[in-house]
Amino acid sequence: MNVLVVAAHPDDELLGCGGTAARLAREGHSVYMAILGEGITSRHAQRSSADPTELTSLHDCSQRVADLLGVKELSLHGLPDNRFDTLPLLDVIKLVKSLVERWRPAAIYTHHGGDLNVDHQVVSRAVLTAARPIEGGSVRELYMFEIASSTEWAFQQFAPVFKPNVFVNIESTLSLKLEGMLQYESEVRKFPHPRSPEALTAIAQRWGSVVGCKAAEAFEAVMLIR
Repeated sequence: MNVLVVAAHPDDELLGCGGTAARLAREGHSVYMAILGEGITSRHAQRSSADPTELTSLHDCSQRVADLLGVKELSLHGLPDNRFDTLPLLDVIKLVKSLVERWRPAAIYTHHGGDLNVDHQVVSRAVLTAARPIEGGSVRELYMFEIASSTEWAFQQFAPVFKPNVFVNIESTLSLKLEGMLQYESEVRKFPHPRSPEALTAIAQRWGSVVGCKAAEAFEAVMLIR
C-alpha cells in the first residue's frame, strides 16, 4: 500500500505519526512524506531576514528523519511559515492534489483541523479537499493526527475538536520517533514542554494505556472506504 504523510512544517511529520510511519515502512508499505512549509522563518522579524543556512540545516534534518523512519521519498516545499492563510486555499489544494496524483496513496495521514496553528488548519482543509472520493481516486483512508504543542494548546476552542478513534501500537518504533526528534535540534525543547522527549514518551504511553498497550499514536479517521 502507498501511504502519504502531508505535514505543514519540519517535525510535524514526526510528531504526528512518526511511530506509525516507521511501523508501516517496516511492514513493507511504501511511505511518502511531503512537508509543505519552509519552517522557522516566522521566528524572524521579516521572512527575508531568515538565515538560509538555518533552513538548509532544518531541511537536512527532515531528510535524516525520513531515512531513519524508512520513508521511500521526502518532498519538501517552500510555503511561507505560519502564513499559509495568506495564500489562496486553491493553490495549497492544487499542491496536495499533485502529490496525490504523483504517489497514488491509498491512505493519507495529515493534520487535524482543530489545531491552534493556522498552517495546520489550512493543510487539513486542503488535504480533505484534494482527497475527496471521486471515481478513480486512489485514497481510501484519511487519518488526522495531533501535534504536541498545537492540538492540545487550542484547549478545544476551535471546531472540530480532536476526537481520536484509531490507535496504532508503536511500542516497537517509539524509540525511532524519539531519536528522530533529537535530530530536530531547533525544534526539540526541554521538559515539561510538549516537544520534549519526556513529554512525547508520556503522550505515547497515555494513548497506549487507553487501548491496552505500552505506547500508541492516536488518529481521527475521517474517511474509510471499504
